[in-house]
Amino acid sequence: MLRRRRLDLDRASLLIVFLLLPFSLYAVMVLWPFVQAVSYSLTSWSGFSPDKPFIGLDNYTELLGDETFRTAVRNSLVLLVVLPIVTLGIAFAFAVLVTVGGPSAGGVRGVRGSAFYRVVSFFPYVIPAIVVGLVWAQAYDPNSGLLNGVLTNAGLDQFEAYAWLGEKRTAMAATIGVAVWGMVGFYMVLFIAAIQGIDREVLEAARLDGAGRVRISRSIVAPYLAGSVRAAYIYIGIFALDCFVYVQALNSTGGPDNSTLVITQQIYTTAFTKGDFGKACAMGVVLALLTFAFVGILQLVSRIRSRGTTPVTPMGGVR
Repeated sequence: MLRRRRLDLDRASLLIVFLLLPFSLYAVMVLWPFVQAVSYSLTSWSGFSPDKPFIGLDNYTELLGDETFRTAVRNSLVLLVVLPIVTLGIAFAFAVLVTVGGPSAGGVRGVRGSAFYRVVSFFPYVIPAIVVGLVWAQAYDPNSGLLNGVLTNAGLDQFEAYAWLGEKRTAMAATIGVAVWGMVGFYMVLFIAAIQGIDREVLEAARLDGAGRVRISRSIVAPYLAGSVRAAYIYIGIFALDCFVYVQALNSTGGPDNSTLVITQQIYTTAFTKGDFGKACAMGVVLALLTFAFVGILQLVSRIRSRGTTPVTPMGGVR
């Protein structure tokens, strides 16, 4: 009987410490603010008065007809698609180079100086994003920027005073380039850690069977990293939807013809410049729903693919 009481006490303490307390913190810090945002989105609250007039779904109706907000949503979706693909593609290529991209003779190893490249590539990630954005804003300066200086010295005179952030056709690409530069080192390190978990005997055997660097990357490394890539895609996808610092530092007004305006920038402007917190909360709710939809679609696709995929051994992929 005494043993049963101790077991119950242990179970109760376990539930309190590892379930009730974390859930309480999550409810207070995450769920309750979200509920508040939903309730404020149904009002015309200015954010600086105690009055919160209830207006129902009027804010959402206005957002449907707001061309500027639709442009912001479209730009955020562009970021959601392009930023993860470019960042993870470059990170994967670099990770392969510094781990299995070395000489074809001898043991499997990375290119010469791979340890140096690992350290250098991580530097941009440890720099605050706002600093990265401001530095690149100076580099993009049409008159005194480093980028135009380098291109002009290389003989490309058409870039002598080119406004990378002031031209509609290049503003978004230039913004994405900065975000990729700031994030790629983190995912490179993540993929390197995953590659180092591959059994070295498998890589050596593939090398002895005549598999080159590309074949090893495609048939062994890529399948092994599939889970890490999926997790990384979710993380950077959420970052892309929530991207604010880079775009604000590079083009605080949303770029030429709102070409770089994203949802978070529009929320900031609506709340703190126009003083319309009710509509800003409605935008935040739309952003949250987009994020939930993105994660849900990825999880659904992943589950479908896992059901239709037969486990394949790495060596089987090489042969």
